[in-house]
Amino acid sequence: MEFELILQPVIVLVLWSLLMLVWLYATRIPAMSKAKIKLDPTAGKSALAALPASVQWKADNYNHLMEQPTLFYATALVLALAGEGHDLNLTLAWAYVGLRVVHSLVQASVNVIMLRWALFMVSSGVLVALAVRAALVLFGLGDSGLDG
Repeated sequence: MEFELILQPVIVLVLWSLLMLVWLYATRIPAMSKAKIKLDPTAGKSALAALPASVQWKADNYNHLMEQPTLFYATALVLALAGEGHDLNLTLAWAYVGLRVVHSLVQASVNVIMLRWALFMVSSGVLVALAVRAALVLFGLGDSGLDG
């Protein structure tokens, strides 16, 4: 059914998050080895301060992918269950995922803070629109006629 299409961007963002996890460890483990950082459970995060910033950026981004996108997942699942995961809602979902992927690439590679912030703000606006549309459907203030 077409309302289930909104699950496609959901799984793409999940897969992207897992790819960022691989990228994180593919850079962190060699950097830890080079810096001769020992795996000491009593050292805490301060031991990782010896790693280059460019290595930390991947970890920071992975953490970010575990934060706000959880709201996206919940919203997209609500829309799918309500039979409203198509048309504009689907477009908004793909826009959110695309913006988060670009945000990841910026943060993990060049980390231009103002660009990263702009991408975050635009993606947040898209998420707000998607959540409001879901609320309208769930509270009976909208229906499949939301798209026109």
